[in-house]
Amino acid sequence: MADTTHHLRICVFLLLSIHGCSFYLPGVAPQDFYKGDILKVKVNKLSSTKTQLPYLYYSIPYCRPQQIVDSAENLGEVLRGDRIENSPYEFKMRVPRMCNIVCRIIPNERTSREFKEKIDDEYQVNMILDNLPLVVPITKSEQEQDSHVQYHHGYFVGHKVWYAGMKEDKYLINNHLTFTVKFHKDPEFEYARIVGFEVKPFSVKHQYDGEWSDDTRLTTCDPHAKKLVAGVDPPQEIEDKNEIIFTYDVEFQESDVKWASRWDTYLLMPDDQIHWFSIVNSLMIVLFLSGMVAMIMLRTLYRDISNYNKQEEESKFEQETGWKLLHGDVFRPPVNSDLLCVYVGTGVQFSGMILAAMIFALLGFLSPSNRGGLMTALLLLWVLMAVFGGYATTRLYKSLKKSNWKTITLKTGVMFPGIIFVMFFILNALIWGEKSSGAVPFSTMFALVLLWFCISVPLVFAGGYIGFRKPAIENPVKTNKIPRQIPEQPWYMRSAFSILIGGVLPFGAVFIELFFILTSIWLHQFYYIFGFLFIVLIILLVTCAEVTIVLCYFQLCSEDYEWWWRSYLTSGSSGIYLFIYSIMYFFTKLNITKGVSGILYFGYMLIASYCFFVLTGTIGFVACFWFTRVIYSSVKID
Repeated sequence: MADTTHHLRICVFLLLSIHGCSFYLPGVAPQDFYKGDILKVKVNKLSSTKTQLPYLYYSIPYCRPQQIVDSAENLGEVLRGDRIENSPYEFKMRVPRMCNIVCRIIPNERTSREFKEKIDDEYQVNMILDNLPLVVPITKSEQEQDSHVQYHHGYFVGHKVWYAGMKEDKYLINNHLTFTVKFHKDPEFEYARIVGFEVKPFSVKHQYDGEWSDDTRLTTCDPHAKKLVAGVDPPQEIEDKNEIIFTYDVEFQESDVKWASRWDTYLLMPDDQIHWFSIVNSLMIVLFLSGMVAMIMLRTLYRDISNYNKQEEESKFEQETGWKLLHGDVFRPPVNSDLLCVYVGTGVQFSGMILAAMIFALLGFLSPSNRGGLMTALLLLWVLMAVFGGYATTRLYKSLKKSNWKTITLKTGVMFPGIIFVMFFILNALIWGEKSSGAVPFSTMFALVLLWFCISVPLVFAGGYIGFRKPAIENPVKTNKIPRQIPEQPWYMRSAFSILIGGVLPFGAVFIELFFILTSIWLHQFYYIFGFLFIVLIILLVTCAEVTIVLCYFQLCSEDYEWWWRSYLTSGSSGIYLFIYSIMYFFTKLNITKGVSGILYFGYMLIASYCFFVLTGTIGFVACFWFTRVIYSSVKID
């Protein structure tokens, strides 16, 4: 029975991986609501794809509750800029309400300007009900039979209009919200569970008779007269001393969607055929390359090794040719070998973090309902994988006949995180200068430093100690005392050209999926297809290894034994193409106009490209490190 269960779990895991759209666990326990129970709506940040600078909901004069209460946030939420607070919007479960007045404000010149600035920058209001984000349903392809609904994060603060004969645009605010709460109810029970939270925003200039009071009844929408806002009333303009009345309706719709599947509609990718096309296309290219590489490499290497061994048996005085000539120099320690060890160890740590996070996501542990969960998981996994980083660093370091393992381990624990931290601190200072809620508080920065030096660095030393205690990796051939002179190389075998060419294929294998990842990050769209992403990651690993091995073989055949750094940079150069692609994406897909926002975009993409360089570079180096040992241990050398 246990074996059957184990095999069933493996089959389910493989099916989910192949299917592409990842399975997920709900992440929180379901909450049951009886009719009339209070539903409290929470507000999140104001976000904009135009500025990429989030702000607190109450940074502009929206209606406020009697007391603003902040919700507890995890580390990932703080880093994402999420700031969740209570709101004056309260519903009663399965009790519709029409034209409920929230508040009335009379903006002055300053508050009017704040609203207009947010409308100019296309800010959206984000709310949460029962851990579900507020979405605006948008129907696509209405003329077609297969029309589908897409969901847009939050609703816009307002919009601008221009009328004929006017010199400037008019700013209209969305001051009436029509909420739709979808619920699922089991006929056997009285309670229901919330499975959807949607809104349709309207701009309407509310009218009323007489002077304003707490008992004022609106004429533009009146629950007693069953009059609803239909979008045909005059809109509400934002002007100094021009009153704005905020109202809302709420209706409840029963849904067949069960609570465990309530995120499916949010995470549905309507263009999954593009994902499949890109995956199949990349797989065909990789399989073709793998077949060609395997055939060429195996036949060529088999012939080379057979010839070298045959020459060894027939005549010991016959001159050696090809890559065998380099047996006395191929394992000579490279220039800046300490730095190479640090980068390889860091890459192993980074690879472990990515693979572990991907496995957790495939198994459904990174639930979309757990906001900030992915960021928190990545940070914790990075810290835990420090053991493997330290281990890989000292193992490689010891194979180079070096003994000062404590210094190299400290560099591994400090160098890469230090570079990322400095860049992040500078970008965070810019966000702080803009008074954005996306700025990470200094208390959180201090917590990150403690996590770094009190947990990560000690774990690096633990791994380094274990790695250095292991026997050194022995080279299959001895290294000569006098280095061999490297002959003049043709232009196509020189380092710069070889390195730049080597990064094209790894980047080409992932750039389509990269488009969707960048879209989810910078255009605030849902992305939860870790199955596709896992397949792309495997393709990336295989491509990096194959390309580096092939170019390393050609390099050795050209009697150039300085393969150490070149193998790292060959596949690592795909990070350069990632940054170039991010520049193209910025000018073709984004509408960022503020200078600070542009600096933030390129700063964060530089960090991402640097991480991608470390990841792919390490894959290429490890593949080449294994390859050179295999071929030189297969020939007979005196």
